[in-house]
Amino acid sequence: MRDALLVTCSSVKTSSSPSMSWRLWRYFLAYLYLAQLFLKQSSCRSLEWHTAFVSTTYLDPDSNVTVSEHTESGRYGDSSPKDTVQGYVGIPRTIKDMEGCDASADYYVPSLGGADLPESWIALVARGSCTFKDKVLNAARKNAVAVVIYNEARLGNATVPMSHIGTGSTVVVMVGYPKGIEILEIVRRGIPVRMSISVGTRHVQEFLSGQSVVFVTIAFIAMMIISLAWLIFYYIQRYLYAGSQFGNQNNRKETKKAISQLLLHTVKRGDKEIDVDLENCAVCIETYKPKDVVRILPCKHVFHRTCIDPWLLDHRTCPMCKLDVIKALGFLVDTEEVLEVAIPDSLQDSVTIGSVSASLQEDADNEASTSSTPSQQEAQLEREPVEEAEESVALLDENQRCEMKRDKGLPTVDNTGCC
Repeated sequence: MRDALLVTCSSVKTSSSPSMSWRLWRYFLAYLYLAQLFLKQSSCRSLEWHTAFVSTTYLDPDSNVTVSEHTESGRYGDSSPKDTVQGYVGIPRTIKDMEGCDASADYYVPSLGGADLPESWIALVARGSCTFKDKVLNAARKNAVAVVIYNEARLGNATVPMSHIGTGSTVVVMVGYPKGIEILEIVRRGIPVRMSISVGTRHVQEFLSGQSVVFVTIAFIAMMIISLAWLIFYYIQRYLYAGSQFGNQNNRKETKKAISQLLLHTVKRGDKEIDVDLENCAVCIETYKPKDVVRILPCKHVFHRTCIDPWLLDHRTCPMCKLDVIKALGFLVDTEEVLEVAIPDSLQDSVTIGSVSASLQEDADNEASTSSTPSQQEAQLEREPVEEAEESVALLDENQRCEMKRDKGLPTVDNTGCC
């Protein structure tokens, strides 16, 4: 029975392990799909920003030639209105106010009309020393319609997002360091530079929030831990099953050896042991035919050799009476099932063979008496009244003899007067 259970468990494990592995991969793919939906719908944010076309026009006094330049080199601030503006470029008068952080700083705007601050002008300041909002508000108090901030020298032509909430309708644009220095040097020479700012390309940048990254990371780690634990459990089961199979190889060898000692018989027509026309094999439910090779078990049940040999390898018992055939042949007997009778040391010398045989004989007599037929029991009951009457007559005779002895003065058996 134990070997049969092992075979059954092995078939179940072998057939179920691929399905369980495929099920685990399906769960993993479903997790990836749900994580993708979560990232798209709940965990993603979009950053929208616009580039700016910056156009400059000025008259070169050396060559008396009008120079114009139109490039998409600017970037609108996050809170800036995406409007088109134009005007003359103005810069702070002193070097210490080049960042535009001082609210009382004066601006110099060269213009053809000769006025210091025309009605429509654009402030050009450097990045640093204060917030973008402070720079924009200081220039807006001087009636600037726009503020152009050029980036630091170490960043080159790069532009960065600018946060300046609360600056109203003032247009805010950032340009690279080379572009800003180029315009600054022209204005320092006293040349009026007319600038025009217009909306460029719209950009949308998606990024993950910190909370979503943490959630996805934790979920992924948990999934990997569960998968690793399942794999460890699966391979431990495989290892234990392989060890049990290796340990049962010797038992199977003993079983095969025991099966080979069972009687073999070739069926012939007219056999006394087997009725070819009536008897059949209980395993395959087919009648015996001449020249069929059969095995005869110790319980005298007969089966086809090709039917009973695999059955005995797995079950070890007769399919009909459940006799343990292997144990009946003296193989694979468990030590726990052997009955041992412990005899005390003090009684070992006093017990003789005769007493043992007598006790065995008494046991046999008791079994024979208990196994007697009903007719014998009735005869015994009929004899019991006769024996009781004979015993009562014998007792009366004995009492009469005792009385006669007492009358003659002869001694009796004991002093009480009873025989």
